[in-house]
Amino acid sequence: MKVNVHYISLVKSYTNKSREEITLNEGASMEQLLNQIANSYGKQFKEEYDPEKKEMKSTFVAMINGVLIDQLKGTSTTLKNGDNIILMALMTGG
Repeated sequence: MKVNVHYISLVKSYTNKSREEITLNEGASMEQLLNQIANSYGKQFKEEYDPEKKEMKSTFVAMINGVLIDQLKGTSTTLKNGDNIILMALMTGG
């Protein structure tokens, strides 16, 4: 299956892309997608999502079809063919 991933804000600078289509196994979870992206883009992305701990920074936002993953089943949410995923890092500081 294929999902469309949109990278916004700092995450876009980590991937040097604004979007890409990623192929996953049928029934893959958001966790599997994030792991694949982390393995592809390395250290900077892993600062937002740690694949070993399976944790996202509190300022990292992930949405599936416009719904925050926290309102779904978090990283355990099952993805479907054609899903639109948005990944972004919120700006913090003062």
